[in-house]
Amino acid sequence: MAYIEGMVAAVPTAERGAYLAYAREFGELFKKHGATRTTECWGDDVPEGKVTSFPLAVKCEPGETVVLSWITWPSKAARAAGWETLMKEPSMQPGAMKMPFDGKRMIYGGFEVMLEL
Repeated sequence: MAYIEGMVAAVPTAERGAYLAYAREFGELFKKHGATRTTECWGDDVPEGKVTSFPLAVKCEPGETVVLSWITWPSKAARAAGWETLMKEPSMQPGAMKMPFDGKRMIYGGFEVMLEL
């Protein structure tokens, strides 16, 4: 079954176009290194909670939008191999490409798929 790498970030709303270009470039790069699909979702109905929520998790500030993204890999092993080769790409080197959001507030992780309907 597939393996999912998920991310949530706060992106300046005015940077939507720059973020989309960034995501497109990196999505193609992930696919070059074994990912089967990348998905980017721009927050449309993302309420701010009192105890926990997407906006709270990424410390979303006024003028920012929550973005939910995921990369689908064939397996956890494919993800590990993909990241190993990805990190050798020039665009993955520190400072090579300006991120259109604060990466320090991004949350991410790998998830084993347990059900698909």
